[in-house]
Amino acid sequence: MRQARKAERCGTHPFITGASRVFRPLRTVGGLPILGPVLFKKVTLIGVGLLGGSLGLALRRRRLAAVVTGCVRRAVGIDECLGVGAVDEATLDLEAAVRGADLVVLCTPIGQMAQLAARFGPALKPGALVTDVGSVKGTVVREVEPLVASAGGLFLGSHPMAGAEKTGVGAARADLYEGAVCVITPTGHSDNGARDKIEAFWRALGSRILVLSPEQHDDLVSRSSHLVQVVAAQLVNYVLGPDRPPEQRLLCAGGFRDATRIASGSPEMWRDIALANRRSLARALDELTVELHAARRLIEDGNQEALASFFARAKLRRDAWIDSNTSPE
Repeated sequence: MRQARKAERCGTHPFITGASRVFRPLRTVGGLPILGPVLFKKVTLIGVGLLGGSLGLALRRRRLAAVVTGCVRRAVGIDECLGVGAVDEATLDLEAAVRGADLVVLCTPIGQMAQLAARFGPALKPGALVTDVGSVKGTVVREVEPLVASAGGLFLGSHPMAGAEKTGVGAARADLYEGAVCVITPTGHSDNGARDKIEAFWRALGSRILVLSPEQHDDLVSRSSHLVQVVAAQLVNYVLGPDRPPEQRLLCAGGFRDATRIASGSPEMWRDIALANRRSLARALDELTVELHAARRLIEDGNQEALASFFARAKLRRDAWIDSNTSPE
């Protein structure tokens, strides 16, 4: 069984190394090579699904890496990620994928990240950068940062606020990170040079940088992301449960579809996220429960003015958020 495969590449010209950048030929026009800036000679993506695949597509389209290597769990994944053009080469061998990489990006469910970091540590190049795309930063940073440091690498947590309800590399998009806010979460152990490079990496992909502590990040996303996922999932389970009459699903139209779109996301990923951020998420659920009880009282009391204000306030706040373009739809 094949353990690794490489995609066909255009051009076999040697690298040209400058003081601070590495350049390689892009496509040719009129027989002349076009040179473009490359941030890293080799970027390794551990996990090539929606997020990792989109990252690989963006890296290759923008010519930000000389080589993009993907590490996948199943042999079929090699052909899948090569087939969509997400990577230049793919392998099942974790250490082989990481060996020689200037940047390693963990794109797996967060529950797997520490174990993977421990496994690839012996192959990590001294001074290599490691980051992730995980939706929880506290546990990931606490577990992965020391593992990478002990292997001679430099870790800085990242969370691009981008995604979709679809999973797998087949749903990957080269523009997924364009315009998205990307949170980076430095700690007291973070290297300033590594931080500059990680920020430059995400900016080169079209993302906007927001710097937060891991704790601040987890508190904020527990409301804006993790709570929303739980509510969408519970709404689907409540409305489409087996005890409902068959006519119920026939009356679920566009509003229900829009409100529950994200419930089609990866169960494994969201299980890990909910458990990793369970304290902040539980607090957000408690706060929302109080607000729902307050809305219930308005309905029971038949308070027309207060109900109109309730819906108008939500409309104004959402419209203002959309108009401010703080994060892509």
